[in-house]
Amino acid sequence: MYSRLRPWLFRVDPERAHAATIRLLQLIGAFPPIAAIVRRAFSAQKAESVEVFGLGFANHLGLAAGYDKDGSAWRGLACLGFGHIEIGTITPQPQSGNPKPRLFRLPEDQALVNRMGFPSRGAEFVLKRLHGMKPTQLILGVNLGINKTTPLEKAADDYRYLIDKFNPIADYLVINVSSPNTPGLRQLQGAISLDNLLKELAPLRKRPLLVKLSPDLNEQELDQALAVIIDNKIDGVIATNTTLSRPVLQSRHASESGGLSGAPLAALSRKSVDHIYARTQGKLPIIAAGGIMSPQDADAAINAGASLVQVFTGLIYRGPGLIKEILGTE
Repeated sequence: MYSRLRPWLFRVDPERAHAATIRLLQLIGAFPPIAAIVRRAFSAQKAESVEVFGLGFANHLGLAAGYDKDGSAWRGLACLGFGHIEIGTITPQPQSGNPKPRLFRLPEDQALVNRMGFPSRGAEFVLKRLHGMKPTQLILGVNLGINKTTPLEKAADDYRYLIDKFNPIADYLVINVSSPNTPGLRQLQGAISLDNLLKELAPLRKRPLLVKLSPDLNEQELDQALAVIIDNKIDGVIATNTTLSRPVLQSRHASESGGLSGAPLAALSRKSVDHIYARTQGKLPIIAAGGIMSPQDADAAINAGASLVQVFTGLIYRGPGLIKEILGTE
């Protein structure tokens, strides 16, 4: 069904189409009879539960941050069969993000380029969206970022504020220091900066705390970041965010600036997962994100050492049927 709908959906500006999808999912989540019908249609009978950083996940598949930025549609999204959903990226104060257009489809490459820049309605808005009943067995993650106007030397203040706000309601929290679309943010992945940051934030956690890393770190930079993450007893990592690199691409939007996601990111993300698993001897839990476009991609990430996988761009191109395929329900 989605394959027939997608050509019509792709005629609409990508950000407008996404907003419409979020509204539809919000409605599904708001009406229990509709939610129950959707849940039955996507129930994962064959999915196996998994325990990661002390949390019990109904299955190994989740939705990556960036899809439901403000926590508007997570209850509807939960009906599609995800074991976990990651909200955000959330900033302390509302901000509009970068100027439009800032999201581009690359259909010939099964990819997206975005330079969103953390558009967010702010922490207080999202908190209101997250209160109330949570779907049974759903693990809820919250991805945290800094406001664009926050100087890097004050970044810890923004993260500290967000950890305090979301500690009581999230199942796990993610420190996002790897988005390529907030000026200077990736500098926080440097060993000294990351160590200073995590020394301040790690003692504040009441939930598992993760760090989301860039696929553009070289091996030395990645090893240094991992050493800091382990020294500060961080609970896990997400590998990876989008990439600024540009492999050979076919789409007319290939030259747009911003982070590239989707199929061209798969090999780079997988390489990071494999490297992290090897360097940490499998002792640091990994959530694989980036280029999960098929069940084979999900299996490859798990085989490389990931405990969980997340989809985003794959959902745009394949639709909710991808969830059923990955979980072995069709």
